[in-house]
Amino acid sequence: MARPRVVALEPSGPAALAGLAVGDELISLNGVAPRDVLEYRTLVDEPLVEVEVDRGGLHFSVEIDKVAGAPLGLEVHSALFDQVRTCDNHCEFCFIYQLPAGMRSSLYLKDDDYRLSFLYGNFTTLTRFTEADFERVISEGLSPLFVSIHATDGDLRAEMLRNRRGATSLRWLRLLLAAGVAVYGQVVVCPEVNDGLWLEDTFCGVLESYSELRGLCVVPLGVSRHAPAGRLRPHTAAEAEAVLDATDAWQRTFRSALGRRMVFAADEYYLLAGREMPPAEHYEGFDMHEDGVGIARNFLEEFTGRSTEPTGVQPGFFAWVEGAPAAGYRAPRTGCGAPAAATGPDRGRAAGTAVSLRRRGATAVLTGEMGAAVLGPMLEAAGYDDVRVLTVENRFFGGNIGVSGLMVGADLARVLAAEPPDGRYLLPDVCLSNGRFLDGLTTADLPRAVEVVETDGIALRRALDAR
Repeated sequence: MARPRVVALEPSGPAALAGLAVGDELISLNGVAPRDVLEYRTLVDEPLVEVEVDRGGLHFSVEIDKVAGAPLGLEVHSALFDQVRTCDNHCEFCFIYQLPAGMRSSLYLKDDDYRLSFLYGNFTTLTRFTEADFERVISEGLSPLFVSIHATDGDLRAEMLRNRRGATSLRWLRLLLAAGVAVYGQVVVCPEVNDGLWLEDTFCGVLESYSELRGLCVVPLGVSRHAPAGRLRPHTAAEAEAVLDATDAWQRTFRSALGRRMVFAADEYYLLAGREMPPAEHYEGFDMHEDGVGIARNFLEEFTGRSTEPTGVQPGFFAWVEGAPAAGYRAPRTGCGAPAAATGPDRGRAAGTAVSLRRRGATAVLTGEMGAAVLGPMLEAAGYDDVRVLTVENRFFGGNIGVSGLMVGADLARVLAAEPPDGRYLLPDVCLSNGRFLDGLTTADLPRAVEVVETDGIALRRALDAR
């Protein structure tokens, strides 16, 4: 079990004033060794916190006197200090199995940890969920959670997860919903596996047994060029249309029975089928925005000023590994430990920092193939005729992977190398994690300076208007 290690301090915060320093390891808080950041936050809520510290082998204690409920003013290195609950399923469609060799080891870890579901929105199958986990979720109010359903038929779900507990573990979903825990569900649709009549059966099963779900997102299977040989393949346009037709029909059923749409198809289906994205009111608040549902429409609402509060997106599939704050992506980002803005010739390369280069050259927005299909018409309609959309083909992953969050440094470098050096290049921060792309490169490795912009329509409009 690791100890929480201090990675950043607020200069005038209680911890800094008490003498704690970056690099200190927290052995215990009021005599308790926390197992994760959830327990840590409960312990530091006390008005008087006695902290046992290990500083390079030197052990000492400090007392921190503060207002009850106020934070210590520090960041710790990780969300979990004990072991991550790893996944014991063997789903054919798992993206971890589709990664190329040679990436950093943390990216190959499959988790099925309800704590990461609460903190970062990771989907859990509940196949490793226990009575103790259930008790903790209820007693500590760990809500919402995100559950991978894929199929409500037990035999099919067990087959898809390649785990016999797949047939029985949805009992935990029933218990969580009965206890009032907010849960969002997900169905990864695999052609000729759980689509067609099986998808209809799943919608029916949700209505019959899990109608308290806050929402159910239907997302298409992503298949990289590194995927192991097997029966899985990307959707055809006709299959995407069939999924949208089924989803639309069942939305009407859910609205009739429950007064809400319940089930939503990911944006990728509309792009693949060549259909227009639904209006904003269709998404009933964009609750499943983080799962690829309504991102395009919400981005347009922000860009055009119809929405004045940026929603943003969590930084990609691997955000929890080493990119998000230990307190979870929902935590307020106070700036404690944030990377400083770069100066000099590399100004604008600081990951996660939106700054303006005010270059004389033409402006271009870097995005994945799916993002380009949305941004191009949007910029044209808004009159930004001098702004180009630079589509970055994802050769690193290949297959049908075209989301901006999975853009890597090598692909960006290939595209930028052919661009003029005096251009202004805007890069969404969703593809960065602590300043690094998934292939380990940083913005400093790119052949052209880029301006990193928060991934929302408001930030992009502001960056474009700052020219």
